[in-house]
Amino acid sequence: MGGLKIVELFGIGPGPFASSVITTVLQWETTMSIKAIDHAAIPINNVEEMLSFYRRLGFDISDEHAPQLYSIDFGDNKINFHTPQLWQSGEFSLRGPTAVPGCGDFCFVWEGNEEDLVSMLEGAGAEVIEGPVERVGGRDKGRTVGISRYIRDPDSNLLEFIIYP
Repeated sequence: MGGLKIVELFGIGPGPFASSVITTVLQWETTMSIKAIDHAAIPINNVEEMLSFYRRLGFDISDEHAPQLYSIDFGDNKINFHTPQLWQSGEFSLRGPTAVPGCGDFCFVWEGNEEDLVSMLEGAGAEVIEGPVERVGGRDKGRTVGISRYIRDPDSNLLEFIIYP
């Protein structure tokens, strides 16, 4: 975590016989302790179509909290799907109050090659709506360019698949 740090600044005045000046200041030091995004959540409408679509894309599906909540799992991450039974109930408040199906916009890193990505998307019945296009992704603090393709899922959430060099 961050905190206050005492910093001493040394300065030399102009001229050959000037004396050194030491100034003590307080400086707020911050460090980022957040490592990654663990999960995100979106409301969905078309439960069976969404689960089937994400299975075809190769995601693992968890139904541990069904029928109110499902999750798609990949790597160390997941996206929770809040079903209408949950998000329309009026009793579930741990969600974005204005989020509606189709509000998601996710970028997935594809580790394979472009041919395999195209084959997987075609096999899933996904229509590429844009791409391949160069995009700056999140790697190297937003300085690395990859090649992206965009599709939409059955609820119209935007999905980007980026391949880094």
